Amino acid sequence: MLLIIERINMITLEDFKKVDLRVGTIMEASVNKGAKKKAYKLKIDFGPLGIKKSSAQITDLYSPEDLIGKQIIAVVNFKPIHIAEVTSEVLVLGVVTNKGVVLLNLDSKVENGTKIS
Repeated sequence: MLLIIERINMITLEDFKKVDLRVGTIMEASVNKGAKKKAYKLKIDFGPLGIKKSSAQITDLYSPEDLIGKQIIAVVNFKPIHIAEVTSEVLVLGVVTNKGVVLLNLDSKVENGTKIS
């Protein structure tokens, strides 16, 4: 049996505390037509943090209609980057599978903007 060990870059607890993970609800979703890789333009409500935009490569397993009202987890303190038609302000988190990205989500609904710890 061959054991493959993936090399992991270790960080400190202080490094992790710099990442601001929050819960938000997707309010709008449409195709980001100018993106090099298939992606959706999202508007996400983060409660007290306001509405944030993102470009997310989650087109394999989700339609825009599937995403409306879905609570997601995102990194909200990245420097915004321009991706085709969108200035992406947050990074929506998911698991990359051979079928596409599966979004991280919650078992129960919580308030938008709730901090993940």
